Amino acid sequence: MSDQLKYLLDEERIPKTWYNLQADLPQPLPAVLHPGTGKPIGPSDLAPLFPMSLIAQEVTTEREVEIPEPVRDIYRMWRPTPLYRARGLEKALDTPARIFYKYEGVSPTGSHKPNTSVPQAFYNKEAGITRITTETGAGQWGSSLAFAGALFGLEVKVFMVRVSFEQKPYRKAMMETFGATCVPSPSTETAAGRAILERNPNSTGSLGIAISEAVEQAAQRDDTKYALGSVLNHVLLHQTVIGLEAEEQLRMADAYPDVVVGCTGGGSNFAGIAFPFMGNALRGGRQVRVVAVEPAACPSLTRGKYAYDFGDTAHLTPLVKMHTLGSTFVPSGFHAGGLRYHGMAPLVSHAADLGLLEARAYNQLECFAAGVQFARAESIIPAPEATHAVKGAIEEALACKRDGVARTILFNLCGHGHFDMQAYMDYFAGKLTDQAYDEAELAMALAGLPSVAA
Repeated sequence: MSDQLKYLLDEERIPKTWYNLQADLPQPLPAVLHPGTGKPIGPSDLAPLFPMSLIAQEVTTEREVEIPEPVRDIYRMWRPTPLYRARGLEKALDTPARIFYKYEGVSPTGSHKPNTSVPQAFYNKEAGITRITTETGAGQWGSSLAFAGALFGLEVKVFMVRVSFEQKPYRKAMMETFGATCVPSPSTETAAGRAILERNPNSTGSLGIAISEAVEQAAQRDDTKYALGSVLNHVLLHQTVIGLEAEEQLRMADAYPDVVVGCTGGGSNFAGIAFPFMGNALRGGRQVRVVAVEPAACPSLTRGKYAYDFGDTAHLTPLVKMHTLGSTFVPSGFHAGGLRYHGMAPLVSHAADLGLLEARAYNQLECFAAGVQFARAESIIPAPEATHAVKGAIEEALACKRDGVARTILFNLCGHGHFDMQAYMDYFAGKLTDQAYDEAELAMALAGLPSVAA
C-alpha cells in the first residue's frame, strides 16, 4: 500500500494562477492559420466558437493567468489532489527508483478533465452563453463537461465516438445524470456525420469526426459555443494545477523528479503534470527528462508528421501546426478511447520539436499488464488511458534497476478505471489484442495534409 503525502486541504494549497509554458519557450508557437486565406487568424475568427475570455487565454504569453475565485471554490471539491509514493510498486519492481504519482481520479467524475471543464463552463456562463457542444472519446471529458454544465446551469450536448459509446455505457449514463445529452458519433444530426455515414455506415467514429459534429452545431446557433477537452492552449493551461500542486507536495517530501511521465492523446493531462517542471528548467532551474507515452495504435508523436493540419475530419477548424496522422485518419477501436486522436496539442508538438520531451509508444496489451501490476501493488485501478503512463513509469524504473541508479520518477495517474471494467474483463479473458493501424490508410491521410506556404 502506498504512503500518501498529506497536507492541509485549505484554499492556500490550491494554486491561485495557472502556468503558461508559452512565456518560457525559446521560440514562439507557430501561428494558427485561416484555412481559406492561409493567413494567421485573429480573435474574431474564433469568436463563433469560444467566448473572448478563453480566446484571450489561448493567445496570451503571460506566465501566470489568474484562476477566478468561483473556479477555485469549485476546485475545493477535490483539489488539492493527493500525491502518493508508490512504495508497493517500487517493491514489486525491485527498483532503486523512487516513484511518485499524482492521482487525479479523486475528482467528481474520476479524471483530470474537470480541471478545465469548470473554468470553461464558468467563462461561457459569464459571456451569457446557455448551451455548449463538445465531443468525447472514452467519455471522461463529456461527463466532466456535463458536471460543470450542471453547476453553471448550461445545456450540454456531447457527441461521443461511437466505438466508445458502445464500449462504455456508464459514461453516457453519467452525462445524462448531470443533465447532458449524449449521442454516438458519427450521427445523423449533422451534415458532417451524415457524410461519414454515407461513405461508411459502420464507421466506428473518431475524435476528429466528433469534433466536426460539435463544431458544426456550435457555429449554427448564437446561444451556443464549443468546448474542447484537450489540444488547445487554454485547456493545457487549466490543467497545470496538477504540476503546480505536485511541485509543492514534492518539496514537502524533499524530492524533485529526474523524470516526469504522462500519457498523451490530445496532450492535456501530460501538459498538466509536465509543463510546470519544463518551465522551471527553461528558466534555469533543475533539468528533468520528460517522457510522453502514447498508444502504438495511434502514434501521433512517434509516427505523425509535424505539419499544419485541421483539428477535425470535416475541415471546419483553423489550421494548427502539430504532430498529426492526418485529419482523415481513423484509429482502430482500442480501449484507451481518450487517446484516439489524430493530432497532438500544438504546444506539446512544439515542445517535442524543440527537443524538450521524448516520446514513447506502447501496445494495448503491455499497457493493460502494467495497469494490472500497478493495481495489485497500489490498490488503484487505472483507466486504460492512464495505463500508458504507468507503463512508461515502470520502464523508467526498470532502467534505474539496470543502471543501478536511484532516480526519482513522477507520473500522472489521470483517472481511475471504475467505468472501464469490461476492458479489464476482456483482458483477463484473452479477448483483447494489440490493434495495428493500416499503414496504407496512414500514408493516404498524411498525403492529404493541406498545403501551407512556408
